[in-house]
Amino acid sequence: MDIGQRLEQELEQAVGHAAGNDCPPKLAAALRDAVFPGGARIRPRLVLAVSNACGNKNAPAATGIATAIELLHCASLVHDDLPCFDNSLLRRGKPSVHAAFGERIAVLAGDALIVLGFEWLALKAGERLAPLTRILASCVGGPSGICAGQAWECEETIDIVRYQRAKTGALFAACTMGGAAASGFEPMAWQKLGFAIGEAFQVADDLRDVAGSPEKLGKPVHQDETNHAPNFVAELGFSGAMAHFEELLELARAAIPPCPGAEPLGRQIEAVSRSLVTGLSARTAAA
Repeated sequence: MDIGQRLEQELEQAVGHAAGNDCPPKLAAALRDAVFPGGARIRPRLVLAVSNACGNKNAPAATGIATAIELLHCASLVHDDLPCFDNSLLRRGKPSVHAAFGERIAVLAGDALIVLGFEWLALKAGERLAPLTRILASCVGGPSGICAGQAWECEETIDIVRYQRAKTGALFAACTMGGAAASGFEPMAWQKLGFAIGEAFQVADDLRDVAGSPEKLGKPVHQDETNHAPNFVAELGFSGAMAHFEELLELARAAIPPCPGAEPLGRQIEAVSRSLVTGLSARTAAA
């Protein structure tokens, strides 16, 4: 079974656990809709890539934290799309959860996915549960997890670096730290790598927001401009944002701690990152 199939099977089991026969039908349908069909599953793939680079000494724990992180990511998308935030009607090429099921069910579905992430980790992590739970919780709540990242949008003055590190970088840090901890490595040594990857992905997302298309992205574009949200392209210009993206890839390569699979991990991170900005240009941004 390849990594993609392994992840989908695990997510299917997790969602099936939460959306069972006793679950209210609308909530069950919304939970499934929020997770399937998924995107590229970049975050759980990163967890497993780091775990493999570290020797993959505890596969169930690695799969557990990978699944939990993807469930929390899906929850964040459900909440991010709500009318009180981005008010997006499209996600992954189909109606967002609140557009399909209503705002009340969307709020509950996001909440349920967060709880499910921690429950699934508890079922799978074994002896690694305590360190993995600490990693997951710190990267989701306050003061600098994804909840804090979303909260920065409610402030009158936003520090773009702190905002993006919390909103995007924190969950990527959970990926690298969680993958390492699942294999018995010291997780804090892997935090810098996660933040570098997270910021690179945020820059790529900002570039795609101004130069991409709804058809390719499966979601609306120019959302940051519409919602007056920080954007690296607005701060640095298109060329400046692309240069910053390159700097971050170099930082990520240099931040990989010593491990058996460091070289292939670096190549994988670079290939996936570059695929996000392929075909983007200042010309398409201005169109």
